[in-house]
Amino acid sequence: MLVFMSACSEPQKQASATSNVQLLPYQFLMPDLDRQRSVRLYLPPSYDASAKSYPVLYMHDGQNLFDNLTAYAGEWGIDESLNALAKNEGLEFIVVAIDNGGETRMNELSPWPNKRFGEAQGKQYMNFIVDVVKPYIDTNFRTKPDRLNTAIIGSSMGGLISHYALHEYPDVFSKAGIFSPSYWYSQDVYAYTKLKKAKLDARIYVMFGDQEGDGMIADTTTMQRQLKQQGHPRSNTLFKRVIGGEHNEALWGSEFVDSVKWLFQQQPTF
Repeated sequence: MLVFMSACSEPQKQASATSNVQLLPYQFLMPDLDRQRSVRLYLPPSYDASAKSYPVLYMHDGQNLFDNLTAYAGEWGIDESLNALAKNEGLEFIVVAIDNGGETRMNELSPWPNKRFGEAQGKQYMNFIVDVVKPYIDTNFRTKPDRLNTAIIGSSMGGLISHYALHEYPDVFSKAGIFSPSYWYSQDVYAYTKLKKAKLDARIYVMFGDQEGDGMIADTTTMQRQLKQQGHPRSNTLFKRVIGGEHNEALWGSEFVDSVKWLFQQQPTF
């Protein structure tokens, strides 16, 4: 049977996730929000053939990380990037990717309210990751569950909640990849960061593009200055401005491997 497509038809999206990515077979209940949420899992290439345990990256907006079929505006290519990192440098990680809630995304990814977007649900969302998702992953997969082997990474609003998570859950996360953070969403982030300082060994990686607007540059500069004034060690803080970088998955995906390598490199103890 022949099927003819009109010249103006958009090409169909094609699945692009590698074979070591899976959608966990049931949705997880978010107790404080009375919702359910899908979680995606990336296992390292050596997982099935070894007895090793692995560090874990918790990431937001799971739909956008592995697969063009589910991505909003192109995927990050996390699976291909980590497969290559494993092959070329022997660095392997488990990735736990929590899907966003669509219309509830802005609320879930901020612990502070916003006049335009409404109530804050970030505390409840992070409690879900810490109290529901992480225990499940640590029980059912070979993880290194301690804080030194646990990172949280996200972009835009995901960057904001990752910044919060590092400070609010210091015994769970010791590393945060904060990409193009939406510090604009609430000025409370600055007062909170001053009140609840991160542990001195916490690794803070903030990355943004110079084409994301003056607000992005000003906000990240303010946070960089504040962390320096608060005495967070320079060796554990990196603010990276990418020339030509725009607010999109292309930027975040291209910088992902460098961020992970920096977050997990050897560091001084305090």
